[in-house]
Amino acid sequence: MKLLTTLVLAFVALSHFGFLVLEMFFWDHPFGRKIFGMTPEVSASSAVLAANQGLYNGFLAVGIVWAIWSDRRDLKIFFLGCVVVAGIFGGLTAKTSILFTQAAPAVIGLALVLLARKPAA
Repeated sequence: MKLLTTLVLAFVALSHFGFLVLEMFFWDHPFGRKIFGMTPEVSASSAVLAANQGLYNGFLAVGIVWAIWSDRRDLKIFFLGCVVVAGIFGGLTAKTSILFTQAAPAVIGLALVLLARKPAA
């Protein structure tokens, strides 16, 4: 169970590092425009906002890596909770697919963390 939990958390962290790269470095390039379905005008006018969004995704990724490395249940719950909230918000306000690409993996990870045996005090 611990290995599966770690793998899911690592997947969530890796995904968020990927979001960071896409949003900070490829938003206003043909690759980013294709991924996000944008025109050059839209990507150019929103590039600064996307870079900020990418930075926040990086913070989430680093937090999850920290949680894995330190094996702290409280950090896992906090950062996965942040991802779930961000994913639900993004799915409701930006693009429904965010529910599946961001929120769902974090919900699975959070469920695994919560189902795992609590560490002995």
